[in-house]
Amino acid sequence: MNRIATMTLAAGTLGLWAAGASASDWNVLGLYAGAGIGESTVRSDEGFDPDYPTDSHPHHTAFKGIVGIRPIPFVGAEAEYIDFGHDTSADGYYDGNGNSEDSHPKAGVLSAVGYLPLPYLDVFVKAGVARLETNLNSYSYSECSASLPLPPCGEPVLSRQQAWETKAAYGAGVQAHFFGLAVRGEYERISSSFGDPDAFMVSATWTF
Repeated sequence: MNRIATMTLAAGTLGLWAAGASASDWNVLGLYAGAGIGESTVRSDEGFDPDYPTDSHPHHTAFKGIVGIRPIPFVGAEAEYIDFGHDTSADGYYDGNGNSEDSHPKAGVLSAVGYLPLPYLDVFVKAGVARLETNLNSYSYSECSASLPLPPCGEPVLSRQQAWETKAAYGAGVQAHFFGLAVRGEYERISSSFGDPDAFMVSATWTF
């Protein structure tokens, strides 16, 4: 009977301690997650063939998801998935021969993050490696005629290519934090053979 009472008391004590513990007591690694949105520059929209530059509008809406850890105030690590966006229309992407091109870069990024912690504010820089996927879309139009004198003429024929690269990624930003919530503005860029995609983004994260 005494054994049962002792076990019951121990279980009750543990339950009361767990109920009173805050989330930060469990989160020793400083785990956080969040999402962001901003404007990207997709330079590969400017044309893959330097002999046939296109009339492009390479600024698109970018999105990302974030998971990170910050075990100490000065150092952390982040894993991100960034979609730099693309224009789903070929309008404005044709050259004098009736050809057009656009691209859609997306990347998984793993970075080390260094922080300068200030009261309610952090300045940070990040550097890491990205697995960049670039979907290249090329449009070829039928020849122009008297009825269709200017490109683009006829219906476009779409061809797709997919390129994978492992490249350097880097960025910097500032974030304000209040308890578990942090709101940040940052610039991120990835090196690429198809033109370095970058983005200015605003994100919100929550530390568990």
